[in-house]
Amino acid sequence: MRLTPETGRIDLAGKRLLIFIVAYNAEKTITQVLARIPGCLRQPGVEVLIIDDSSSDKTFSVGRTTEVEGIKLTVLRNPVNQGYGGNQKLGYRYAIDHGFDVVALVHGDGQYAPEKLPELLQPLLDGKADAVFGSRMMIPGAARRGGMPPYKYIGNRILTAVQNRLLGSHLSEFHSGYRLYTVNALRQIPFERNTGDFHFDTEIIVQLHLRGLRIYECPIPTYYGDEICHVNGMKYAWNVIRTTFRVRLHQLNLLYDRKFEVGRLEEKYTLKLGYHSSHTVSLASLRPGARVLDLGCGEGYWAEEAAKKDTQVTGIDQFAPVAAHSPGGVCYLRADLDSANLPVSPDGFDQIFMLDIIEHLKDPEAFMENLRDATGRRRPEVVLTTANIGFLVTRLMLLFGQFNYGRKGILDRTHTRLFTFQTLRNLMEETGYQVEEMRGIPVPIPAAIGLNFVSRTLLLVNRMLIRISRGMFSYQIYLRARAVPTISHLLGETLDASSDLAKKSEVSA
Repeated sequence: MRLTPETGRIDLAGKRLLIFIVAYNAEKTITQVLARIPGCLRQPGVEVLIIDDSSSDKTFSVGRTTEVEGIKLTVLRNPVNQGYGGNQKLGYRYAIDHGFDVVALVHGDGQYAPEKLPELLQPLLDGKADAVFGSRMMIPGAARRGGMPPYKYIGNRILTAVQNRLLGSHLSEFHSGYRLYTVNALRQIPFERNTGDFHFDTEIIVQLHLRGLRIYECPIPTYYGDEICHVNGMKYAWNVIRTTFRVRLHQLNLLYDRKFEVGRLEEKYTLKLGYHSSHTVSLASLRPGARVLDLGCGEGYWAEEAAKKDTQVTGIDQFAPVAAHSPGGVCYLRADLDSANLPVSPDGFDQIFMLDIIEHLKDPEAFMENLRDATGRRRPEVVLTTANIGFLVTRLMLLFGQFNYGRKGILDRTHTRLFTFQTLRNLMEETGYQVEEMRGIPVPIPAAIGLNFVSRTLLLVNRMLIRISRGMFSYQIYLRARAVPTISHLLGETLDASSDLAKKSEVSA
């Protein structure tokens, strides 16, 4: 701890600290909590904020009439009870709006020792963390010696273990209410979207974790006195587990919850190789020596793999890597597929691939018709893949009233159109294509949990289920088709054939 020798104050390094006390019916304890704030923090740049959450006792008036030597005190009262989480939202918004650098959450019932504030504050001042949590579980046996009831201790350990497992985190405790945050960290997460209930603390941890912010833990003493607990334990445990599972489903792109949309938005699509997927199936469709057009090539990952299979590949995308030949032998061209014209004529290719792109087009019918017209008499093979909106999970989500778009997956928020096997076939036939093959692609489970025995087994089960009902159990649709000649093309072929036949008749005559 860095103390200024001549004053005995902690060196805040020019930072402003808000000590935020959440209070509800804390008339008997709030004065003592204020008195326990260490003297080394009683200095300019430090403010204490009490927000009374519409208490039924005299918490507000007692707080207002209490003097804290050497420190500014602000006392507010919510006209309507906001709940534990709702009260925190107000305090953090106050810290952001008033230009503080660090905010420390303290409880008005005295359960968490204000004397530990300097120790908890130090990692933030040293730049080692974005958030610091006081943990009652870091020292073995300390929580029980401090009076934590056995059922709370066991519940805390079980819930924390489950949460760490699902989130891939390593915290010793998820359920301490003693927390300090940098205001910069709070600005990066949508904490205002969180619940107003007690599991607000879980949701803000998740947001910090998903954002990649640094969480530091320090041991704190455990104290249980005669304060009244306002938490319904069973409801709290259920909400925590439910929230954590929702986060995991959000990460797997099976469910979307906007409050957990905190990661970097430049999400890159990666190749799904080494197992049965849309990428491996489409790569297996390549014909040796073929001239291949990859529409919507993105960053070129699939195109680079296709070029290794004795093919000549041209990739087109508005975000294509470069407008020249890449080291992998792919010619990249930049163009918006929603525009009317392509930079190359499709009739110069043997195969055209549209992998997970048709669902992004503003008008897929018009695009496919224009592509058909541009293929000329050559009529190359068209291979496309797209998400199957009829997949079992999306059907179940709809059954329970869930139809939320997210970052990835079937309900990717950039999708403009959604298809089943039948609606995709209809689109292709109505725009002038003869469908030659359609098959179901399983869920890319290895992309979520890695390529291992479990994922391979689940893939095998999924493929078996697809044989039973491809519309129900296919995650994606694979389609191979060829353009039917337009009337103009047929007329041209008729004219040419007739001309050749007339010439042969003249020669024979």
